[in-house]
Amino acid sequence: MSVNGEAVRVGPGTGRADEPGWEVDPDDDWALAVVATVGRQLKLRREAVGMRVPEFAVAVGYGEDLVYKIESGRRIPRPEYLDTADEILRAGGLVAAMKEDVRKVRYPKKVRDLAQMEARAVELQLYDPVNLHGLLQTPEYARALFRMRRPRYAEEEIERGVAARVARKAVFDREAAPELSFVQDEWTLRRRLGGLDVVRAQLEHLLTVAQLPNVEIQVMPMDREEHAGADGAIEVLKFEDGTAVGRSPAVVGGRPVTDPRQLRILELRYGIIRAQALTPLESTAFIERLLGET
Repeated sequence: MSVNGEAVRVGPGTGRADEPGWEVDPDDDWALAVVATVGRQLKLRREAVGMRVPEFAVAVGYGEDLVYKIESGRRIPRPEYLDTADEILRAGGLVAAMKEDVRKVRYPKKVRDLAQMEARAVELQLYDPVNLHGLLQTPEYARALFRMRRPRYAEEEIERGVAARVARKAVFDREAAPELSFVQDEWTLRRRLGGLDVVRAQLEHLLTVAQLPNVEIQVMPMDREEHAGADGAIEVLKFEDGTAVGRSPAVVGGRPVTDPRQLRILELRYGIIRAQALTPLESTAFIERLLGET
């Protein structure tokens, strides 16, 4: 069970049942290896203190089936599971210390790969015509978007998605901050997704981010008669060694590209989009007016 999204342990005989959102992706080799290692360490430490699975399950407050899954590397253990196991097994913090590795594998592989590229990039050019770009979203706005997905996501899956999106924001905190350019269509700012309170907080966040010296946010007005971004989103990430990677649904089906010719197409389109949009100062003034109307 959970209260306000936080896990609650249950008493003996009512061990917590399996939950969605903590499975290991069978195609994610790194996650499989990490979870298998963690599970093996938990099993070895449990056996070292002479505890059988039923006894340990009661002590940790989870079902026996879940304990078996975790120890066999088929299930990602929750952070509080590792904290409690550390106490029960008298591990002196060694089990709890594995939470950081486990936290990383909770994020889907494609999200980890994207975050790693964003962490290396020295320049990011980002256009999203459907929603506010993930790097600009507040946790509340992201949570509202995930809750609108159909078929509906389980609450655990929603929180996993929000956590992954928030983790990517580390790009703003890097010591060598990259140059970030965002273009957003006006209508993505006007929608009331999540309700007025969520939208107001989101617009305020945009104004805060726009003040960063390495960030430019531009708005594409709805009354523009020409729009170079009509074919969909564009992402171009440039790296210190001169290489780059780009992605757009209009180029090779949205798969990442590194070919110079295809990158030139994406950069050309992005450059035209920026020229057609409001300037950063005009965009900030536009967001301020929109906030006042909300």
